[in-house]
Amino acid sequence: MRLPALLLSCCFLVSVAIAQQPTEPTLPYTPGLDITAMDKSIDPCQDFYTYSCGGWMKKNPIPPDQTSWGVYGKLYEDNLTFLREILVQDAREKDRTPVAQKIGDFYGACMEEATINDAGAKPMQADLDAVTSLMSIKDLPPTLAKLHIGGVSALFGGGSMQDPDNSEMQIVGLDQGGLGLPDRDYYLNDDAKSKADRAKYLEHVQKMFELLGDSPDKAKAESAVVMKIETELAKHSLTRVDRRDPYKVKNKMSPAELAKLSPNFDWAAYFSASGLPKMDVLNLGTKDFFKDVSDQMKSVSLADWKTYLRFHVANSRSPYLSKPFVDENFAFYRAYLRGAKEQQPRWKRCVEWTDMLLGEALGQEYVKRTFSPELKESTVDMTRRIEDAMAVRIQQLDWMSPKTKEQAMVKLKSIRNKIGYPDKWRDYSSVDIKPLDFYGNVSRAIAFESHRDWNKVGKPVDRGEWGMTPPTVNAYYNPQMNDINFPAGVLQPPLYDAKMDDAPNYGNTGGTIGHELTHGFDDEGRQFDAQGNLKDWWTKQDADEFVKRANCVVDQYATYVVVDDIHINSKLTEGEDVADLGGEILAYVAWKDKTKDMKLEDRDGLTPDQRFFVGYAQWVCENDRPENLRVHAKTDPHSPGKYRINGVVVNMPEFGKAFACKADAPMVKAADKVCHVW
Repeated sequence: MRLPALLLSCCFLVSVAIAQQPTEPTLPYTPGLDITAMDKSIDPCQDFYTYSCGGWMKKNPIPPDQTSWGVYGKLYEDNLTFLREILVQDAREKDRTPVAQKIGDFYGACMEEATINDAGAKPMQADLDAVTSLMSIKDLPPTLAKLHIGGVSALFGGGSMQDPDNSEMQIVGLDQGGLGLPDRDYYLNDDAKSKADRAKYLEHVQKMFELLGDSPDKAKAESAVVMKIETELAKHSLTRVDRRDPYKVKNKMSPAELAKLSPNFDWAAYFSASGLPKMDVLNLGTKDFFKDVSDQMKSVSLADWKTYLRFHVANSRSPYLSKPFVDENFAFYRAYLRGAKEQQPRWKRCVEWTDMLLGEALGQEYVKRTFSPELKESTVDMTRRIEDAMAVRIQQLDWMSPKTKEQAMVKLKSIRNKIGYPDKWRDYSSVDIKPLDFYGNVSRAIAFESHRDWNKVGKPVDRGEWGMTPPTVNAYYNPQMNDINFPAGVLQPPLYDAKMDDAPNYGNTGGTIGHELTHGFDDEGRQFDAQGNLKDWWTKQDADEFVKRANCVVDQYATYVVVDDIHINSKLTEGEDVADLGGEILAYVAWKDKTKDMKLEDRDGLTPDQRFFVGYAQWVCENDRPENLRVHAKTDPHSPGKYRINGVVVNMPEFGKAFACKADAPMVKAADKVCHVW
């Protein structure tokens, strides 16, 4: 969010593919502001999003293998093609670097579909045998630990995490999990669609057991067992809104206290099998969930636990197995839940897995072709300017006291900017990649990452580490690291266009930089201090003022409809909605400051200010399937694209002025109704 070095059975296919590739991979160019993407028959003061994106939406129907299609998605797809070509080029070299060998052989093994189909379910037999050979409940924790290390998602999740009270150290973090549906609400909501989803999920679980060789009657009974266990887990899981409160997911305790809270699960055996050293402290995402884990250890039979774990082994591994498993995984998760009409071509999936599991190896190849020193410097300069704008905004706030402003400035100045790629690349030399062993390659790569993660426990935090790979078309803010991260993949046209004037670039990428920066001060991020510790640095009056202003945004977005009669869950999307607004204001201020001594001219029939706003809107031109929108309404903290644009510009008087909107236009709010946060 990529082609082989096979020298034996697939060499003919590879040589043909290589012959068809260009000498040097190139990314297609799309301008940062595309006039043809607009629909000028629409009044921008009535619906600015459709005015800016209507042409794009008409010309870009959703491809059958996609659940949605947008500017980000198209750039992501362009990146997939580009990365595939990189792998082809690396694969044909006689003297390949170790990095090229790793990613080439991984991709090549993935593309050996005939070999994978011949193997059927055999590659995961060892994991299935480990489950069926369980002799007692006491054997379950160490077996579960080994399954977790191999990437099987079951019962709960675990890994290293920054200590919320001491962000310089890594501790153990355990969290809720173990569900096969996308969210707890799928199990607990009583509406007709939720009931239909549960019925379809039961069919999916039954089919997975049938693929494992069970009779239809047995598989149907087994699916009911899985649903019963998962429903209990869902009942004791926090909602996504609750999980936005960092204090609700902070439950630090000693291993002895965990054993007392959850006595029927042998935590010592689990930690030992995970390879963890002796520890003094750990954190639970929620206490109630792990009480339920303990209760179910006592109430659920060993036979039922085996059934539950067999399903989750198969369900977690199904994308990497033979065609029947792949097809069933697609049929439920992408076709039924999200509305995709076709499976993605295998090469796309293989590119994605290479990026997911060997991303910083692939990233080295990507960066040297796409991210020049000049591009890095220009985006670093933009980031600095937007930070300067944030400093000015903080000092000008009329609702924040000097005491809180002082701490806000300390935090702002402490933010680390990570642009493009890591300073130090991850070393994958210990990962054994074999040309004809795709399932084994996946298992070993996942195990490498699991061990790398667990090995952080008890050690100082590496603040140079990234949470995204360089080709990723996305960005993020990490409140505990107090850093903003912009991979090279998101700094390509049309999102950042070095050939374009500043107006659309600041509207687009500048708004994204401001967005991530604002996350440090949103409803969640503001609760962490400059070092990333969970610590209240606000006066009560200032905190109350922030909540009041943020609630203006929450109330506004709650009126928007996602699909059918489903409204935005604006308490879930609050952080992103506030960041969208704050980020675009910061980008506008920074752009105005940079160009204050320049003579700006109209282009393509648009004034500079209009180009700024159209550039902003066009980053999120998109089409979406109704099924996908329903999933996002329950699980995604981001609002749909239309409201990420229209919901922002109504709170920016600069927009109304730029397009000469009348006071009663839909894209204009009365002055006393405008939401002011940052």
